[in-house]
Amino acid sequence: MGRTMSPAESLEEIGTGPGGAQVGAFFDLDGTLVDGFTATAHAGHRIRQRQAALGEVLGIIEASVRYRMGRMPFERLIVRAAGYLRGESLTELDELGERLFAQRFAHRVYPHMREVVRRHQDRGHTVVLSSSALTIHAEPVARHLGIDHVLCNRFETDQHGALTGGIVEPIVWGSRKAAAVQGFCRTNDVALQRSYFYADGGEDSALMQLVGQPRPVNPRPGLAAAATAGGWPVLTLARPGRRG
Repeated sequence: MGRTMSPAESLEEIGTGPGGAQVGAFFDLDGTLVDGFTATAHAGHRIRQRQAALGEVLGIIEASVRYRMGRMPFERLIVRAAGYLRGESLTELDELGERLFAQRFAHRVYPHMREVVRRHQDRGHTVVLSSSALTIHAEPVARHLGIDHVLCNRFETDQHGALTGGIVEPIVWGSRKAAAVQGFCRTNDVALQRSYFYADGGEDSALMQLVGQPRPVNPRPGLAAAATAGGWPVLTLARPGRRG
């Protein structure tokens, strides 16, 4: 693993580095800003409310296992999950996402990452939540932290605001997340080589290699290996206390 950076060091480098909107601060969501996977709150809610049929539950479990074993691409996993929500109202899902975040994930935001976001904001940096999560999971976290820009996956909807069962392409993940961030930087006059990126997964190595300040946070094995190879400083944070 790359050199360990203390929380105090991480705040100091932001405070003493260049300020202004040309410096970007890009944050992954699950495992980086929050401890855990925000989508599990929605899946658990559907099961508790008996909205999910047995076939859906088994299908999600099977797809998740295959994805973690490397036998299913992320793109197929997220499209399969969206298919189970076909016909649902996006407005109602947005409202549910806000409630579930407040109930189940607000207390699982890493306290140090709150400070990191705030320090970047105080320096006038362009702060962006860049995640492969869906809007119903990512946007409540962005609002909670005062992050104005969100790059993430979005449901396809029909003219009535109902989900079609598809995901807007290109699906944001891995190299496509890196491409989405590059496009955002061009549009918003952000200098990628002066920017920071905080993430925990190996799929984000592509973007880590593009930014000037790659900052792995509690990296999983794939990203830990890339951090060692790249000499990237690593943030290791204690997990916030859980409730319920």
